[in-house]
Amino acid sequence: MSPATDLRRPLIHSIAGAGVTHTDDNSPSHHILTINDQLGSPQFATPTNQVSILNDTQLDINDGYVRSEENPYGIIGSDGIEAPGSTTVDPFRNTTPNIEGLYEWVKMLVILPIVLVRLVLFLLCLIVGYGATNFALHGWKDKQNPMPKWRCRVMWITRLCARGILFSFGYHWIKRKGKPASRDTAPIIVSNHVSYIDPIFFFYESSPTIVASESHDSMPFVGVIIRAMQVIYVNRFSYQSRKHAVNEIKRKASSNKYPRVLLFPEGTTTNGRQLISFQLGAFISGYPIQPVVIRYPHVHFDQSWGHIALATLMFRMFMQFHNFMEVEYLPVITPSQHQKESAARFAERTGKAMACALNVVQTHHSFADYALLSKAADAGQESFAPYMVEMAKVQKLCHLTTSEAVDFLDRFLAMKPDSSGCVNYQDFTSVLRLKPSILSENIFGFLDVDKNGFITFKEFLVGSVHVLKLPLFRRACEVAFCESDAGKDQYISLAEFESSVRPAILSLTSSELLFHLFDTDGDGKISKDDFINCLKRNPLLIAHFNHHFMHQNLDAETCLEETV
Repeated sequence: MSPATDLRRPLIHSIAGAGVTHTDDNSPSHHILTINDQLGSPQFATPTNQVSILNDTQLDINDGYVRSEENPYGIIGSDGIEAPGSTTVDPFRNTTPNIEGLYEWVKMLVILPIVLVRLVLFLLCLIVGYGATNFALHGWKDKQNPMPKWRCRVMWITRLCARGILFSFGYHWIKRKGKPASRDTAPIIVSNHVSYIDPIFFFYESSPTIVASESHDSMPFVGVIIRAMQVIYVNRFSYQSRKHAVNEIKRKASSNKYPRVLLFPEGTTTNGRQLISFQLGAFISGYPIQPVVIRYPHVHFDQSWGHIALATLMFRMFMQFHNFMEVEYLPVITPSQHQKESAARFAERTGKAMACALNVVQTHHSFADYALLSKAADAGQESFAPYMVEMAKVQKLCHLTTSEAVDFLDRFLAMKPDSSGCVNYQDFTSVLRLKPSILSENIFGFLDVDKNGFITFKEFLVGSVHVLKLPLFRRACEVAFCESDAGKDQYISLAEFESSVRPAILSLTSSELLFHLFDTDGDGKISKDDFINCLKRNPLLIAHFNHHFMHQNLDAETCLEETV
């Protein structure tokens, strides 16, 4: 076959910037040029390297200009990311954050004298309840054991005051359906969480032991009362704290000397029109659980504690003639006796029962989505939906922590997303200190799964975490540092850095801005810790060092002698 017709003959030996290496007769690697008559653009099939990863490259050739559209992370094990589905559901949105309509304004004027009486009742109940709780707690130091009975009797005064507070907020009567199970039958209660009214009701109803965030302890009045409820504190960002909380749930649920344990497994308040994913703390213990669902029927005023300030919500509650509340006790759910049931499966069955009773769906949103939403709100974003990514699903797939997600959102917000939450190529490269190059376009294209010229936060988050969690990522960081440290003095100078990244970006101009991104302590040189920590915060930048991995076996301990 003649060379002109042999499509397996290496016609192109070197294409600048395309990530394609020289091919000669002595090289075991080769490229296959395929012709697509419909697209009019040739494709190169790149062979596997020593880590057995396929790195497919698409080339567009127009007027002598070569544009590469390749996966810049294939060499470290990436096979690309799937287009993350987006959702317009916002389970935290309060539908009536503002006072609107003539009826609402007229009602406020009419009810004003009643509100004054309600305020007096509220303050009276607050003062009396606070005093009674302090008296019950005075001198009680043995917090590891159940509260003595006489102190519990004093707490009845506070419980009656809690009912008075509910009355002052307009909950003159509360509709109940079903019956609470006995403690022996179900020592744990779980409920959906819609408003700050929920725990006040449960405190009055049964004075359970509550699981609450450590931050609640410092809240005025609230901190004192939940301490009297023999609260189990948890810091949701600390593994040790969560582990301790689970042990405390087991311990207190197993003893009849303690009240029932109450948890809101969603971990935050929602608008009640969806359930969000459950935390597993209530289900790990394996005790029977009684689910409870709370509804707040309304027409003019949404009582949910969503995108609305607490003071505004309290004011709006005071200004209603009556606020409706319904509480339904569902049948007890027991872990499967036939086989050991996982906590996740137990939580799933409980969630389905509660969603069915509420006639809603359970989404993959979590408390982490609320943390992202709050961050976006603090940054002045007009629309919050683009920043909620259904973190329960992302965390399950990528093993991502909430704090890591918030850090990635920080960097995305620095790219100045538009009103729809999208970032263009120029702003993306500016924040990551990337120079205009084919590599930069490849990195952006890797994230732009919809190929619309913009990236969303979900695409940026999923793509960044995908690279960060690749099994070879850590090893690639170490090899990149070792290869960049030409002087083998455990530091990378500006000259060494520019020499290291120049083959990737194919530019003779200075890379000083990118160097300063890595030089976190500003001492004019990059230590190994600086280098690896920067790549952990900005994992997409590892692509600048791909040429160092072309002939490296990333599974082997290379450069060991140089680093010792």
